[in-house]
Amino acid sequence: MAATVRPSELRFLDPAVVARLGTLELKARTVVEGFLSGLHRSPFKGFSVEFAEYRQYMPGDDLSTIDWKVYARSDRYYVKKFEEETNLDCYILLDVSRSMGYGSRGITKLEYASVLAASLAYLMNRQRDAVGLTTFDEAIVSMLRPGARSGHLRSILLTLDRTVLGQKTDVAKPLNLLASGIAKRGMVVLISDLLDDPARVIEGLRHFRFRGTDVIAFHVMDPDELTFPFERATRFRDIERGDELMAVPSVVRDDYLTALNAQLDTYKRELGGAGVDYRLLNTSEPLEFALMAYLSSRGRAR
Repeated sequence: MAATVRPSELRFLDPAVVARLGTLELKARTVVEGFLSGLHRSPFKGFSVEFAEYRQYMPGDDLSTIDWKVYARSDRYYVKKFEEETNLDCYILLDVSRSMGYGSRGITKLEYASVLAASLAYLMNRQRDAVGLTTFDEAIVSMLRPGARSGHLRSILLTLDRTVLGQKTDVAKPLNLLASGIAKRGMVVLISDLLDDPARVIEGLRHFRFRGTDVIAFHVMDPDELTFPFERATRFRDIERGDELMAVPSVVRDDYLTALNAQLDTYKRELGGAGVDYRLLNTSEPLEFALMAYLSSRGRAR
């Protein structure tokens, strides 16, 4: 039986708790509804989660789109602008490479990223945005083109439910292939641990920007990767290549953290300079930070 969560607990729910809730649809609904509930009580009331705006009725418009409450107040016919008129084509790109299988706090990076992808898809569908999903490792594993129907959302959630760890990471190659195949301007959301050559990743994301696409890069990392808390002599193994290295953490910690912070600074500086919205996500932190980042970027794109 799925866990029961009170509404008051939703907004800052532990990601590891979310991961145990049951189906991915339940997880996404829990995260999004808790987030929206908190959003409506916050100062951020300007974000629309229903429709973008009204416009005056024109002959030929579907009568079902007329807002009769507005008519009663103004004695004028206005229609809600939905779907083709206001929606955003969004492509979620999910890294399923083997390194995404690491997790130290009850949830792996892939589990966290999958719940994030599902939550974003659920939120976009509520907003009548068209959303698609592409999974990749060193190549494209699966692809669903953007769609806005409820049945399409179920297809995305089913694909995420069936996602398994792939092979080694090559973020840049799938990015370049996808950028060449996107004809309509929209938004690309990359969810990855970005364990690749930063120069190639940055160039791949710039490819989207050259084509006028808005880009958000969610850099998903485990807290142990960010802090290197190990104490005793430990054998570290490369998940993707299988290479092993024996090391004393106290001896290598400073060098590791220096190299890591240099890489994070490179991503933040270079992607920011290219107009990419870069967000570092710690898998121990609530997903609401990522959802707020998406809504902020979506607002700027509009």
